[in-house]
Amino acid sequence: MIVAIDFGITNTDVALSDNSQYKFFSMPSKNANESFIDEIMSFIDIDITEISQIVVTGGKSNELNESFKGVNLTKISETDAIGYGTKEIYKIENEPFITLSCGTGTACIHHQDGQFSYIGGIAVGGGTISGLSKAILDSSSLEEITDLALKGNRKNIDLLIGDVVYEIGILNSNVTASNFAKLKNTNIFSKEDMSHSILNMVGEIIGTIGYLNAGLFGINNIHFLGRVSLNKVVKNSILERLKLANMKGLFEDNREYGTVIGALKLIETK
Repeated sequence: MIVAIDFGITNTDVALSDNSQYKFFSMPSKNANESFIDEIMSFIDIDITEISQIVVTGGKSNELNESFKGVNLTKISETDAIGYGTKEIYKIENEPFITLSCGTGTACIHHQDGQFSYIGGIAVGGGTISGLSKAILDSSSLEEITDLALKGNRKNIDLLIGDVVYEIGILNSNVTASNFAKLKNTNIFSKEDMSHSILNMVGEIIGTIGYLNAGLFGINNIHFLGRVSLNKVVKNSILERLKLANMKGLFEDNREYGTVIGALKLIETK
């Protein structure tokens, strides 16, 4: 049995591979050290004697020892793990692709000729949602913020193209001209509208960095990994932003475990 661990900033994801059958787990992150690995093994209820290899990626996993309680511990770069995870989840062979891994922040990976390259990231993602929501709405619960957002209308907070002119080139009247701009004239807003505006802004930014990077390589389809891409409001805002560049977003099942799946596949492939 192989155990793969992705030490994320917010969540630590774990995948077990037993005869190519996968099981997934997730728990709040702590420092990537032997004490936390002990907690992980207890959480997934696996005896160390059943494990042939441990694979780690993310966080400061590169600082771990080469073994854990007698089991070989292999360190995988997060770039390679994201790349292999994309290939596995989206069943890609050798063609070029762009992946956005949407976690606490957002990383962008390019694949070409069997090589994975980190081509840029942004400090916007789930951490942004939690931080802004806590500061403005006194809640960092993504589930609560999403429930509120689905009842809200960001048009009461965001300045749209249609508020200024009818359209600008390819930008129709419903495209955002400036996030939160209407708040400059008032300090009154509903939690529902603010939640919608926060989630929308994060989705718009992720979608924009996606189509800008994909455009550099002449790629029209963008693959998504990461837990933030599961959020229905964020996902919709990503898709609306990609439409501006005539690009398509791809969202497969189990993408929230994409990085840890990639760590497993890299080891299994080798």
